[in-house]
Amino acid sequence: MTTDQVSDRLAELAQRCGVSIGYTGWDQEYHEVSRDTLVAVLASLDVAAGTDTEIEQSLAELDVAPWRSFLPPVTVVTEGDDTTFAVHVPHGDPVAVCIRTESGDTLTPTQLDVWIQPRDVDGVLTGRATFALPSDLPQGYHEIVAANPARDVETTAPLIVTPRRLSTADDLLGAQRWGLALQLYSVRSASSWGVGDFADLAQVCEVAGSVYGADFVQVNPMHAAAPRPPVEASPYLPATRRFVNPLYIRIEEIPETDDLPKAQRKWIKGLQKAFFTDDLDPSRIKRNKSYRAKLDVLELVHDVPRSKRRDHAFLRFRKREGKGLKGFATWCVLVERFGSDETTWPDKASDPRYLKRIRRRYSDRIDFYMWLQWICDEQLAAAQHAATSSGMSIGIITDLAVGVDRHGADAWMLGDVLASGATVGAPPDGFNQQGQGWNQPPWHPGRLAAAGYEPYRDMLRTVLRHAGGLRVDHILGLFRLWWIPDGMGPAGGTYVRYDHDALLGILALEAQRAGAVVIGEDLGVFEPTVQTALAQRGILGTSILWFEHGPYAPIPPEEYRELCLTSVTTHDLPPTLGYLAGEHIDLRAELGLLETSESEERARDARDRDAILDLARARGLLDPDTALTSAETVEALYRLIAASPSVLLGVALVDAVGERRIQNQPGTDSEQYPNWCIPLADEDGTVVLVEDLASSRRFADLVAALVGEGVGTHRGSLPED
Repeated sequence: MTTDQVSDRLAELAQRCGVSIGYTGWDQEYHEVSRDTLVAVLASLDVAAGTDTEIEQSLAELDVAPWRSFLPPVTVVTEGDDTTFAVHVPHGDPVAVCIRTESGDTLTPTQLDVWIQPRDVDGVLTGRATFALPSDLPQGYHEIVAANPARDVETTAPLIVTPRRLSTADDLLGAQRWGLALQLYSVRSASSWGVGDFADLAQVCEVAGSVYGADFVQVNPMHAAAPRPPVEASPYLPATRRFVNPLYIRIEEIPETDDLPKAQRKWIKGLQKAFFTDDLDPSRIKRNKSYRAKLDVLELVHDVPRSKRRDHAFLRFRKREGKGLKGFATWCVLVERFGSDETTWPDKASDPRYLKRIRRRYSDRIDFYMWLQWICDEQLAAAQHAATSSGMSIGIITDLAVGVDRHGADAWMLGDVLASGATVGAPPDGFNQQGQGWNQPPWHPGRLAAAGYEPYRDMLRTVLRHAGGLRVDHILGLFRLWWIPDGMGPAGGTYVRYDHDALLGILALEAQRAGAVVIGEDLGVFEPTVQTALAQRGILGTSILWFEHGPYAPIPPEEYRELCLTSVTTHDLPPTLGYLAGEHIDLRAELGLLETSESEERARDARDRDAILDLARARGLLDPDTALTSAETVEALYRLIAASPSVLLGVALVDAVGERRIQNQPGTDSEQYPNWCIPLADEDGTVVLVEDLASSRRFADLVAALVGEGVGTHRGSLPED
């Protein structure tokens, strides 16, 4: 066998471990995965496959591994299902099994008369007993308890019962709602410090809900980045997905700011005014400048004595977030001492005794970073309150990134459940023909399950706390994720499968408890069963007008899904004006990102674009003489998606004000393009502030076009101008 050949036994091992030996790409061609990729990805899954002997040993281990466990590490079921689980004990030993529910009840599963031949496990003849779970188990986090009285052994394992269907999605049926989609950092007011913040978000929600009748505001991920500048610009490459970026704090909204000495309050006011020039600058967002200034002030405010009531509130927050919050704050302190790359930290930094000394020595700094999260939590709660008070039925829809920076807080805290030696990304597709590498370590499916999915559910619970909805970026990753072995390019990866029933179920359980809707971003290369599984679980999918093409023509919007968030564009494409002008082709050609000739790309893009415009013209939504890049053309495209049955329609704020520039060009870095640094501006390049939105004629006309098609009419008529 040559090094490039994949043997039948290696293929069997890979498939049993959930590693794809081939896949169908965006070009509808089947692509075989190389032997080197399979061996490297298996190694990241802790499965040796470098030689024929290792392959045979690994296959044998897969057979015997379940027999070594008294109980399965975790059991995740859907409510109402008939489910069994296995208990392993030395052959002939008695076993007693019960279920403890999260409410404190004790239930007894039924032992089934199922004979499984005992087998030798590490020299011990081991038997298997099979039990059936009660079919009426309530939703929640329970545990299975198994005891072997002959050996005085008792073991517990998590039992998670998930909703069959997320009912929050069903509450949307019967009315078509619309909302804004925006990048929060880019939307600034006259009071911002150069970057959009939580107070700006609250104000946008008030305007969108009260003035225009929106039901939601969808924002970019607000996950925390590095604790000190310089910070990562991409909201999709955070240090942690559980905690929030203090960059978005509005300092003046912290009650203790008013208790600072007069001279310090005057200094803060001067700082805020000095940023007004930045707020009006249409060129680039200056995150580091803003964050440095904010941190200087936040450290002063943190030292202001709090009232007894607020001290108790901070204490309750710390108790609620527990060891995860303290771990994140400890990581922040270690970054201050040793830098942002934990691979360069001294070995002692992982010693529990050293960490205990760090927490004692730097207790005030750790308190500071926990306090920052409390302030974020308070201001996010205020923004969601502003949204619902404005009449929105959903409010803020926050965003969950695919993963985290491999040198970030989650990688340090949750390393036991993340895979090493590989990062995630996406295979080549029509818009990113070289594939994408996101430099994020993937969940290790086996280790995550062995941890009872606790890191996953803790993250979801925190992200959902002050949100009416959650958009899950690349939800395909809950089914299969594109793993790229270290040292290989994005095209050299393969898919690794996950237990999507468990991951979707826990997502539905946490969303059900939070009363939030869930939207899965299911764009790109995916299996047809993905959309079916999402719909069955009450999770919305995503449709983008430009991507909805059949083999010969655009898909009529009437054929879109009902449980769906449908939009004209997305942040990885230019705003609609820029897309109509072909600016995405201009940029990709300039940066050398095209795999086919520029003329071919322009011809294909123009053909697809014109087919959609012709569809709008045929329906009388667009006059044939209307200019290609005009507000009227944009309005016609939004009226076109209003013909869909989709329960949610997303209006890109960039389209509502006439912006043309793309926020993010996938496959590029900051030296090639200022990704995630484009402030909100109009077609002429003039910055649009939050204060400008309520009186925007262009915004009002776009909303009126949707309302004219019956969108949002459940809210009643809009207020008079």
